[in-house]
Amino acid sequence: MSLAGKQVLFISYNGMLEPLGQSQVIPYLKELSKLGTQLTLLSYEREHAYTEEGRQHCESLRAELRESGIDWHWLRYHKRPSIPATAFDVSAGVRFASRLVKSKQIELIHARSHIPALIALRIKHRLGVKMIFDVRGLMAEEYVDAGHWRSNGTPARLTKQMEARALGAADGVVTLTDALWSEMQGWPSLQRWPQVAHETIPCCIDLKTFRFDEQARIERRTELAVGDRFVLVYSGSIGGWYMTNEMAAFFSVLKRQRPHAFFLWLTQGDPSLVDNAMVAAGISHDDYAVRSVTPRTVPAWLSASDAGIAFYRSGMSGLGRSPVKVSEYLACGLPVVVNGGIGDSDALISGEKIGALVQDLNAAEYEKAAHSIADFAAAPEEIRRRTRVVAETFFDLRQTGVERYARLYAHVLGSNN
Repeated sequence: MSLAGKQVLFISYNGMLEPLGQSQVIPYLKELSKLGTQLTLLSYEREHAYTEEGRQHCESLRAELRESGIDWHWLRYHKRPSIPATAFDVSAGVRFASRLVKSKQIELIHARSHIPALIALRIKHRLGVKMIFDVRGLMAEEYVDAGHWRSNGTPARLTKQMEARALGAADGVVTLTDALWSEMQGWPSLQRWPQVAHETIPCCIDLKTFRFDEQARIERRTELAVGDRFVLVYSGSIGGWYMTNEMAAFFSVLKRQRPHAFFLWLTQGDPSLVDNAMVAAGISHDDYAVRSVTPRTVPAWLSASDAGIAFYRSGMSGLGRSPVKVSEYLACGLPVVVNGGIGDSDALISGEKIGALVQDLNAAEYEKAAHSIADFAAAPEEIRRRTRVVAETFFDLRQTGVERYARLYAHVLGSNN
């Protein structure tokens, strides 16, 4: 069925001024709007959006989104105290989104992750609107695995209860990985229907933006003064779910094999976390750099690198992960080093031969992975071609992401469930 004229409200608990909103929300919505979907976006913006500079950014972005046919609204995000702040945000979201549903005759709410799903669930019960629960990961398990929550604590229990209710009421479900969907199909909350409308949609990227750039490689490597050194790169957040110390330990093993190796950290996080991890691993300040870069310049820095790395804390939460950084590495021609048990990465990396899997976080596994990466580095043009093909096949924003979202929208809006 056609999506032309279909009124959809997209709710994100992440802000549109954040890198994630810029890369994992706005590009999708712009493409879905081109298909005729009438999109209204509701997001929660952090403190920066309420500064003078932030307000200017918001107004500029609102105009940009309006040109793409997207009507953007935002509410203030509250962080502490955790449970009361989130409850306040949910209540505010229900009130605001309910007005939007009524005034715009919204037919479908697309809830990106758990808090928006709770908002959508309440509105569905009141107004009968359909909902898609876009499960970006197992929220409770992620916080437990990161050490923020106790498995039997109140936040974890409330989150799992809400998750079950939202899954039981959803007209459509999105997971980032087939591994998570396979696990979820046995859950009682998904047994209401013989077949739930579902799509697996990994974290896709705009391949027109993320691609290898030879000129950028020359310029950025000159800026780093690395010459022909082998550059390992990590891009994204540090600490918490992201195993900064373990990645530093891997690099120390890599450096024994390749004495001139260099570690480039691209993060807006606290650089002292990197410094402490590298010092603990015995790495000199001459052998690494930390850069706080804007999302738009990330492809250039990746082009300057020779391999990418991403280590995540293991646990149940790993089933639902689709690391966007891995998609970006591959699109820019980089082989990857990833620890095992992260979503569908094991099968992808092993099957497509585009990197190295570290099954256990120990020196022996690091040695094997470092050797594998060295083999890829010996044929850079071949690995760039291969990783690019994999990115085009599995992580293209338009051919994979938007196509599957559109298919799910059509299924849900065309059904009589």
